[in-house]
Order: sequence, then C-alpha cells, then structure tokens
Amino acid sequence: MSMRGIRGATTIDQNEAEHIWERAKQLLIEMIDQNDVVPDQVVHIWFTVTTDINAAFPAKATRMLSGDWSVVPVMCATEIPVPNSLPNCIRVMMTVNTEKTAEEIQHVFREKAVQLRPDLVIDKTRK
Repeated sequence: MSMRGIRGATTIDQNEAEHIWERAKQLLIEMIDQNDVVPDQVVHIWFTVTTDINAAFPAKATRMLSGDWSVVPVMCATEIPVPNSLPNCIRVMMTVNTEKTAEEIQHVFREKAVQLRPDLVIDKTRK
C-alpha cells in the first residue's frame, strides 16, 4: 500500500455558505467515487480557497458525506493571491493510503476549474 494524493478543484458562483458546501461536497463525492476511497484510507484532506471565498469553510462538506467521514482530519487555508489566477476556486488535496499506482489515480476538476489542469480532466464522453 502506498500513500497517494488525489487532486480536485471546483469553482463557485456565489459566496454563500450553502453553495460553497454543495460544490465542495459534489467535488468530494466525485473524487471518492472515481478512486474507490473509504474514510479509513484517508490520511487527511486539505482545502484551499481563493481570497474571494469567505462565507464558509468548504471542509465542512466532508462532514455532510454519508459514511464515517467525521474521523477524517480536514483543514482549510487561503490560496496565494497570484495575479490573474482563477477566482472563486476551491482546491482539494486528499491524501489516501491505496493500492492504486500514481497513474491510476483520477484527479477531478469541475466547473471553471477544468482549465487549471486540462491534461488531468477525463473526457467522460469517450470510452
């Protein structure tokens, strides 16, 4: 078993708590589903937000997941305010213990965040 990082990112349309939690939850669910993750495998989850997001901590979305996610350590921080960077962005780094190789890990980018790493975005229309 190896420790791997799973990257994820999404954007919000409104700086409102419920919207932030919903977008973060959707992102987490997709990261979990695509990588067959269970809470016991998760070392920790880091959330970062751009400085324009301040209505809620997106990490709270972890507690809204079904299953025993209450034991997973989570943390939020603010992104470095780089000029011309993508606004309204939530980024996630989920560190997990897994049998998957680095190449098998599926990173998830949603909404406008797909432009951050188009090379890692899976085209679900092709199979």
